[in-house]
Amino acid sequence: MREFGYQRAFDVSGAVALLGDDPDARFLGGGTNLVDLMKTGVERPARLVDVRELPLDDIESTADGGLRIGATVTNSDLAAHPEVRRRYPALTQAVLAGASGQLRNMATVGGNLLQRTRCGYFADVTKPCNKRVPGSGCPAVEGEHRNHAILGASEHCVAVHPSDMGVALTALDAVVRYETTDGPGELPLAEFYLPVGDTPHLETALPPGALITGIALPPTPAAANSRYRKVRERASYAFAIGAIAAALDVRDGVVREVRLAFGAVASRPWRARAAERVLTGAAADAETFAAAADAELAAAEPLRDNEYKVTLMRNLVVAVLTELAEEATR
Repeated sequence: MREFGYQRAFDVSGAVALLGDDPDARFLGGGTNLVDLMKTGVERPARLVDVRELPLDDIESTADGGLRIGATVTNSDLAAHPEVRRRYPALTQAVLAGASGQLRNMATVGGNLLQRTRCGYFADVTKPCNKRVPGSGCPAVEGEHRNHAILGASEHCVAVHPSDMGVALTALDAVVRYETTDGPGELPLAEFYLPVGDTPHLETALPPGALITGIALPPTPAAANSRYRKVRERASYAFAIGAIAAALDVRDGVVREVRLAFGAVASRPWRARAAERVLTGAAADAETFAAAADAELAAAEPLRDNEYKVTLMRNLVVAVLTELAEEATR
């Protein structure tokens, strides 16, 4: 591991000033991803700015009926918060589906959004990887890619984003708030992650040196009837091979509002806009749900060994929406 400097920040402006525009400095939250990457040599920061003591660990209701979640709130506290459980159950379910209890106690909301892919080629510094070393190639395209992307990938990178929480937040239209030396800013989560294109090493639209300060969740009636479903190769402590976050408002058998996002199928949490268009105003039945899934997955470009994900995601869409439709009529 490269030697590094360490400084602890106690206020937001001080944290941003400490990081400055230094490309070799990193903010440190729970360290559950960054420290692992430092051990393997993928990340080699010259300096860490510890932000765990910043006053960003609250979850508050907003005047419009939404929620404001601080960036240093732990995943455990987020999942357990009564208003999150009541108003946004898919978010609680997504957080509890990720990692282990010990890791959730350390991991922060801000850090969760910035975690890096778990692609084996990315994690192995002896292998080429365009995300780690731009222009070096993507061996996963022809190599081991069973759990890689089927949507939105490119010849330059087929890795998937690992976050469970990010999938739920994408479906719920969350907004990321941040601070820079020029002042505050915000990004809808749907715009937070950049398309992979030919620059897979550029992962988010955050300005250089920006510190995530929190997440805003808008009031969404459908969110109370929401669910996160994760499929993985073992029962616990495993990354998804396919996941879905869905929120559904059904009245008189018709879909009035729907939010859908997929996980483990793209380089970022994938908002299923095509499926939402098919569903809105249509009958809330299995035939419509299947048609919506097919509309979204028509853009899928599976690799040699991951075509199973197309069928998996189609089945997830139908199963989860059917469950939510039944619950909406009770």
